[in-house]
Amino acid sequence: MRLIPNFALILLVTATAAGAQTPPPSLEERMSQAEFHAAGLDKLSPDELAQLNAWLGAHGGATTKYVTASGAPVFYPDSAEREAIDTHLVGTFEGWRGHTVFTLDNGQQWQQAESGSFSYNAIQQAKVKIKPMLLGSWLMYVESCGCSVRVNRIK
Repeated sequence: MRLIPNFALILLVTATAAGAQTPPPSLEERMSQAEFHAAGLDKLSPDELAQLNAWLGAHGGATTKYVTASGAPVFYPDSAEREAIDTHLVGTFEGWRGHTVFTLDNGQQWQQAESGSFSYNAIQQAKVKIKPMLLGSWLMYVESCGCSVRVNRIK
C-alpha cells in the first residue's frame, strides 16, 4: 500500500520540525530596556530571571490558532463562543453583490457567504445584528432595510 509510506513521511517531517524548534526569546529580548526597568525585572537576581524566563517559555508563549484545511482562520472553534453581535457597519451600506465584505465598527470583517445581490438606498453606519445559525453558519440582519444575508467572518 502506498498510504503507509506517505503517512510515515508525514510523521518524520512533523517530528523533525518539532525537534528543530528554537527556544522562545527571553524577557530581555522581548522588552525594551525601559519596559524591563519599569516592570521591576532589573531587581531580580540572575537565577530568579532565569526561572521566570523558563516558566514563560513553558507557559507563556503558546498561541493556538485554528485554521481550515485551506489555511483560512477559524474564529469560533468552540460553538459555545458563538454569540450574537450587535454593532454598526463602517461606511455606507448599499446592499451586497456576490462576495461583498462588510466591516464592523469593532474591526471585524465579514464576507457574504451566499450568491445573489441586493440593492438598497445608501445608509451610513447601518445597524446590524450578526447571529449564529445552524451548522456553524452566520446571518447578518440589517435593521434599516429588514434584510439579511448569510456571512462568514474573514477577519
